[in-house]
Amino acid sequence: MSGALNYDPPGDLLREKIILVTGAGSGLGRAAAVAYAHHGATVLLLGRREEALNDVYDEIERRRLPQPAVLLLDLATANDNSFQELAVTLRQEFGRLDGVLHSAALGAQPLPLEHLAMETWDRLLRVNLTAGYALTRHCLPLLRAAAHASVVFTTCAAGHGVRAYQGAYTIAKHGVENLVTLFHQELASTSRIRVNALDPGPCATSLRRVAFPAEDPAKLRQPAQLMAPYLYLMGDDSLGVSGQRLDTRQET
Repeated sequence: MSGALNYDPPGDLLREKIILVTGAGSGLGRAAAVAYAHHGATVLLLGRREEALNDVYDEIERRRLPQPAVLLLDLATANDNSFQELAVTLRQEFGRLDGVLHSAALGAQPLPLEHLAMETWDRLLRVNLTAGYALTRHCLPLLRAAAHASVVFTTCAAGHGVRAYQGAYTIAKHGVENLVTLFHQELASTSRIRVNALDPGPCATSLRRVAFPAEDPAKLRQPAQLMAPYLYLMGDDSLGVSGQRLDTRQET
């Protein structure tokens, strides 16, 4: 995937594609949703804060891009029935999915494991790992209905190493990277679904501020500056690329 950071996508890269984006109300999810719409996709905006999702919806509408849809779901409390009902709704309304971007994330104040509450541990694993598994699992029939489909999980440096005081988040991201490998291995010979992990590197988001409160956000890249690899992995120029981990910091 050499050069993905500097990828120059054609304007109609995602024309007529239907793409589900989790965490679409802010940060990287919001930037990706707008970028996907700008390149022709019908974007399904999933998140837990209706006001934030409606704001993204309005931005896409103001730009006269393909009409998006808003899907309210709190990944911290969603159960198996919630994901099943969502998949049924998507099948009835759209018939297929050409892509899923797992951008929803939950952070927490850095703490040693001995001081991390069980409730916090559970929420961090549920949002950052379990929800991605459950949503992908229930959406597989919709992804199989597409000519080609792409599932992109968001990872970070914590998923490729061990970072003290970020125990549950680190465990979740390690799980995400293994989940990508497992889905790739299990789907590679039987479907046209590719599954990859994307590490966007440090950028100015609220999640980053929680983990690194002393960091100067003015020195970080903005989410909109990182969209080239998001577009590359979701578009047909990445056909055949699956089971990979794209780290944008290795591309600079």
